[in-house]
Amino acid sequence: MKKQKSPRFVSNLTRNTLALIMAGGRGERLKHLTKWRAKPAVPFGGKFRIIDFPLSNCINSGIRRIGVITQYKAHSLILHIQRGWGHLRGDFGEFVELLPAQQRIEASWYAGTADSIYQNLDIIRSHSPDYVLILAGDHIYKMDYGAMLAKHVESKADVTIGCIEVHREEASALGVMGVGKDFRIHSFAEKPDQPETVPGRPDESLCSMGIYIFNTELLFELLIRDADTPNSSHDFGKDIIPYVIKKYRVFAYPFINASSGIQSYWRDVGTVDAFWEANLELIGVTPELNLYDDEWPIWTSQEQLPPAKFIFDDDKRRGMAIDSMVSGGCIISGAKVRHSLLFSNVTVDDYSKVEASVILPDVTIGKHCKIYHAVIDKGCEIPDGTIIGKNEEEDKKRFHVSPNGVVLVTPDMLGQAIHHVR
Repeated sequence: MKKQKSPRFVSNLTRNTLALIMAGGRGERLKHLTKWRAKPAVPFGGKFRIIDFPLSNCINSGIRRIGVITQYKAHSLILHIQRGWGHLRGDFGEFVELLPAQQRIEASWYAGTADSIYQNLDIIRSHSPDYVLILAGDHIYKMDYGAMLAKHVESKADVTIGCIEVHREEASALGVMGVGKDFRIHSFAEKPDQPETVPGRPDESLCSMGIYIFNTELLFELLIRDADTPNSSHDFGKDIIPYVIKKYRVFAYPFINASSGIQSYWRDVGTVDAFWEANLELIGVTPELNLYDDEWPIWTSQEQLPPAKFIFDDDKRRGMAIDSMVSGGCIISGAKVRHSLLFSNVTVDDYSKVEASVILPDVTIGKHCKIYHAVIDKGCEIPDGTIIGKNEEEDKKRFHVSPNGVVLVTPDMLGQAIHHVR
C-alpha cells in the first residue's frame, strides 16, 4: 500500500508557499460582461465572483499568503477583495495582497503573464517563500493545492504544471503537454493539429490549466532571463514553459478525482455561451460543482440580505420559481421563473416570465416581460413589456446574441449608464 503523506508534511509545504493569482485579464470573449470589469470580477453562481474560486481553493488548501495581480478595470475586483477577503490575520502572517500594475521596474503596464510576476519580484522576495504557486484568476473549479505541492516535492520537480485531460479532438484548441509514463513533460505544443495523448489513454490529451508550482529561486532566474530576452512575449505558456521543459525537471499534475479516477470539474467560462451554461448547470439535481459542500466551501463577500420572497397566489398572477436557484434579497412578485439562476436583489414584477436565463445582481424586470435564454447583466432595469430571446433578428438590433443564441443584455445597451462604480 502506498504510504500517505502526513497532514503535517503537507501543512509545512502550504505554509511555505506564496500563491499569486493573475487577475488582470480583459476576458474579451465575454463581450460586454467585461466592458467595465475584469473577468475575475464577473459574478458567478448566484452570489460569488469568479475570483472567489481560486481564492477559496488557497484558503481551503492551507495557503494563506496570497497576492492578487490586477490590471484591467480592476475597481470592482479590488472592492470585492477588500470587502470579502479582509478577514485573514496579518499578525499570523496571513494576507491577501493586491498587486496592481504600478511601474515598479518598468514604466509600463504588465506586458504578459510572466512580466506581471517579474515586476513584483521584490515583493515576492520579501515574503521568502520556498515555492510559488501561480494561478489563473478566471476559472471555476475546486482543487486541493496541498496535494499538488506534495507531489511536486515527491517528484523532485523544478516545476509542476496542473493539467486537465481533454478528448483528443478538442485538444487542438489548447496547449498540449507531451508526457512519459511518469508524467514528466518532454514537449509542449500550442494548439497542435495532432495533439499528443496520455500514455495508455489514446483518446485523451493533457492540457495546461494555467496552474504552475515553481521552486522560488528557479522562478527568479527564469523571469530575469525572460525579461532580458529580446522579442519575448513575456508569457508563461509561450515563453517560460517551452524553455524550462528543455532544461529542468518539469512534471504534469493531472487534475483527476482520486476516488473515481475521472476528470475533476473545471470550467473556463470565457465565452457568453460557456458562462450561461456553467451557471445553469448549478441548478441540476446533482451538479458536478457542489456549492453545498461544507468540506470545501466557497468564500465570498457576504451581503446582509433578507430571504427571497414569492408573493401573490392568484391563478394568473402567482409568484413562483421552478427548477431554479434564487438568491437572497430577490422578490418574485406575481411572476414565474423557470430553469433560471437569479443572483442577489433581483425583482421580477407582475405577469412576467423568466426562463433558461441567468440574472445578475440588482436587476429589476418590469411587468409583462418575457425573458428567455438570456444573461442579464448587473443593474439592468428591464422596462415593462420587454421581450427578449424570442426573435433573434430583433434581439441583434439592441443586444449581443451569442453563437448558440444566448442574448446578453447590459445597462449600456438599455441606455442606462450606471457603470461608473461597478
